[in-house]
Amino acid sequence: MSYQYRFQRILALKEKEKDEVQEMYRGSIEKFEIVAEKLYEFLKKKENLELHQENKLQEGLSVQDIRHHQQFIINLEKTISYYQDMVIQARNRMNWYEEKLLEMNVEVKKYEKMKERDFHRFIESIKQLESKQLDEVSVVQYMKRGVR
Repeated sequence: MSYQYRFQRILALKEKEKDEVQEMYRGSIEKFEIVAEKLYEFLKKKENLELHQENKLQEGLSVQDIRHHQQFIINLEKTISYYQDMVIQARNRMNWYEEKLLEMNVEVKKYEKMKERDFHRFIESIKQLESKQLDEVSVVQYMKRGVR
């Protein structure tokens, strides 16, 4: 008599869903890191450009160059703003997948706990059956001895 869990298919399906969500979570983390690195690069570029412009202003800079630098900084700020929005979206997506993953973990744990309890019941029923059979065998042996 072998053990067969009646919800094994559901457990396998839930584990598969959990694995899929886990992959999506990993992907969202990677996307978040990529976008955050881009944002950092542009912030660093803006900081370096402002330092460079400040140094040039002390040396003397033409009005045309000042306008050019200001336009470049404005464009960088637009790009930074865009990447800040992307970082927020990526963080939200990552948090959503994290919550979903936690829910899936809880659900899988419930089915695993049910399987564990069911297995213990199965073992107990086997033990009871074996005990019953041993009692029957001992009664038969006693009866055979008593008959002689």
